[in-house]
Amino acid sequence: MSWILVALLAYLFLAIANLFDKFLVDNVLPSSKAYAFVACFFGGIVILGAPWFLQWPGFYWLMINLLSGAIFAVALWLLYEALRRGEASQTLVFVGGLTPIFSITFSVLFFKEQFSALEWVGIITLLLGIFIVAILPKQRHFLTRVLNKLKLTQDIKTGSLVFALGSAFFYSTYFLLTKYAYSEQTFASAFIWNRVGAALFVLIFLIKASDRKIIFNTFKNPKKNKNGMLVILNQDLGSAGFILQNYAIFLGSVALVNALQGVQYAFLLVISSVLAVLSPKLLKETFSWRIFLQKSLAVIVIAMGLYFILI
Repeated sequence: MSWILVALLAYLFLAIANLFDKFLVDNVLPSSKAYAFVACFFGGIVILGAPWFLQWPGFYWLMINLLSGAIFAVALWLLYEALRRGEASQTLVFVGGLTPIFSITFSVLFFKEQFSALEWVGIITLLLGIFIVAILPKQRHFLTRVLNKLKLTQDIKTGSLVFALGSAFFYSTYFLLTKYAYSEQTFASAFIWNRVGAALFVLIFLIKASDRKIIFNTFKNPKKNKNGMLVILNQDLGSAGFILQNYAIFLGSVALVNALQGVQYAFLLVISSVLAVLSPKLLKETFSWRIFLQKSLAVIVIAMGLYFILI
């Protein structure tokens, strides 16, 4: 299967999962460490596939796998902390825009990766599409309207963009390190070791009593707890997208896969437009030609970027 198709499916799943992350961080697991623990803990369940897929990679590659998993846990924690402190749509677009920039820079500097002229055009066009999404008025962001519909009060605190910047840096480092690991190992084995590394790292979040209490409360009768089930369902969806994203990186270029993150926001814009037509009262959408043209332009630009990478 083409890495592009895998990446597109991954970003569709991640787009839907991101809709609920802000709600869950603020209302269900107010500790970003607790949410990162839950995400990485459930990610460690892939160890169940060990009898069929896990291989001993040698000490060096084992350390690379575990280190990349730990870096992912840090990136996830910083993302959730940024979401907790800031406005969801701004945070996600900021992280989504900076991650490919870091990835491309690191790929060229450290891995000497080269791109064709058309691929460079595609990368720049995709980043331009993300920028157009970023400058949408905040109240017209799909995520913002969903959160307003859920009656979620946005508690804006200082430091949101600093945490988002750190998250983008660690995400790009994670993706490059996993691509390096995949170059010498089978995908399934390296991915399992990677998830083990993340699960082991987040054990440090059990040290603080307040975080430990929130985490343990999450696991108390989750089937009887609607919010707990929402966390699990959202993590399942996000995990599916994450696995597909990693597999796309295994198959293709890490920089190009990260650049395709602009497609995630195109999915969100398309979903919001469809809902606005089918059920305008759902998100209290009001028509504006300026916003409509800006959204359309963002989707077209992102589609053009994808086209240039495909040809």
